[in-house]
Amino acid sequence: MILQRQSIRAILLTPEKDILLIRIRHPDTGERYWITPGGGLEPGETIEEGLRRELREELGLDRFVIGPLVWQRQHTFNWAGKRIHQDEKYYIVHVNRFEPEMSDTKEAKILDRFHWWPLDELPQSSERLTPLSLIEIVTRYLEHGAPQEQLGVEILVD
Repeated sequence: MILQRQSIRAILLTPEKDILLIRIRHPDTGERYWITPGGGLEPGETIEEGLRRELREELGLDRFVIGPLVWQRQHTFNWAGKRIHQDEKYYIVHVNRFEPEMSDTKEAKILDRFHWWPLDELPQSSERLTPLSLIEIVTRYLEHGAPQEQLGVEILVD
């Protein structure tokens, strides 16, 4: 059985072009990789409500403006013994650098660390970034602004 899930994620971007990522450990494999903050929508939650809840729980971030939708992905993967099909939406959130604080005890179990990445250092990461095209997404946004056309959907099956 595949669990269907709607997910909302934020690409936190500072004026200096730093991006906040979270390094997590996969509960089944122990693999470490970098993700953007966010998570699954709860039943009845709007995108804005869900993103505000997720950023408050994962980062302690309460005050921010949700920017444009810049990426969509369908990701099917195994997690904690379950097969999950996740529809993901990625939004830009402009912020000044801050010290993130995780308050979600469930998420804290897989959290390895937070890191503010300068955009130009992301290609040197020896660990996987997700989404895989994160560098291109942010570069395109910085060069051209919010997408003016309907976004395609990246499909990834692990």
